[in-house]
Amino acid sequence: MTSLLKGLRIVEGSAFVAVPLAGMTLAQMGADVIRFDRLEGGLDAGRWPLGPTGQSLFWDGLNKGKKSIAVNMKTPEGQELVTRLITAPGDDAGLFLTNLRVRGWMDYESLVRHRADLIMVTLTGDRHGRPQVDYTVNPALGIPDMTGPEGHDGPIASALPAWDLIAGNLVVSSLLAAERHRLRRGQGQDVELSLKDVAAATLGHLGMIGDAVLNPTPREKAGNALYGAYGHDFLCACGQRVMVIGLTDRQWRGLVKVTDTNIAMSALAAAAKADLNDEGTRWRLRHQITAILAPWFATRPRSAVAPLLEAGGLTWAPFRTLKEAVAEDPDLSPDNPLFSMQAQPGQGAYPVPGLPSTFSAAPRTAPKAAPCLGQHTEEVLGDVLALQDGEIARLFDAGTVASPRFCRAA
Repeated sequence: MTSLLKGLRIVEGSAFVAVPLAGMTLAQMGADVIRFDRLEGGLDAGRWPLGPTGQSLFWDGLNKGKKSIAVNMKTPEGQELVTRLITAPGDDAGLFLTNLRVRGWMDYESLVRHRADLIMVTLTGDRHGRPQVDYTVNPALGIPDMTGPEGHDGPIASALPAWDLIAGNLVVSSLLAAERHRLRRGQGQDVELSLKDVAAATLGHLGMIGDAVLNPTPREKAGNALYGAYGHDFLCACGQRVMVIGLTDRQWRGLVKVTDTNIAMSALAAAAKADLNDEGTRWRLRHQITAILAPWFATRPRSAVAPLLEAGGLTWAPFRTLKEAVAEDPDLSPDNPLFSMQAQPGQGAYPVPGLPSTFSAAPRTAPKAAPCLGQHTEEVLGDVLALQDGEIARLFDAGTVASPRFCRAA
């Protein structure tokens, strides 16, 4: 965490990945992020992966450093409390993130009546307001059709929610851009983006839409090959695999030198009447190149391959399971300043990441654990909404708000 955004108060009403990620990122930059949820918990309160106790590691990961308030939003009084929280006064308040917009009370048109300079950032599924997730956006835009082994008939989805992650960080950028505009001009605004538009824009930025429109054949599956240049996975004598990249001229020359395949590569270039110094040519001749390189890897264990690739300054990586990576890679451990070994309440100890960015003006501090549901209800009602003790007690008695019967230490 850092203190760069200290004093900024952001309210979050969210589920799934993108908006919780945005709120968590802002909290790690020092903002006071207050998340509100239903009394029984939000849509992702129990989402997998789970820890051994059955508690959601997903929740703990995406809500680090936030405050939590539990509200019965089925009642008018609960809706009024949420409205007051979102539109509470203060130069550094009036900032709202959501992907759970409710027309008629939790939308910009309704909320701006209570605070004229409100900034509301809403993530929708698509530009028409229909729900979408990564697992529906990807097939709609053709990504699974180009993912997987060459010759494989079916589409292959990805385990990584790429569009959620990109959208979450764009939510952060959009909020901070709107807040800067408000600082300079005193104007709030309604900011809206959709998951599908984020994905569509990204495909356009990468030239993939132009490729689909202008070229006659669709992009095909390429397995682990690096599209448009050279990169491939190789099986070593020990049965372990490595990924080796020959994208740039330096990477390509280094790969040929380390594997001592210059003569064979020159013969391939002559036979094909092609220049292997061109990355597009390396892509077109990838199968022949791989056939030349594969025996070098097949006769050596990874333990022997690794120091040779390192000494040659190559871009490469071993293939690992996530369990192996956590056990073997110091970048996923407290050796990396990004991580702190923390005993997460209700879970146990494991490496917990903070903010990946480092700022010279704000030293990095250890991340804070996620709250349990409703952990800060009483605090928020008193400190943010300035309710008196008697009124707070009445709200609890009426079941309009709740705190946990027991609460993990933050």
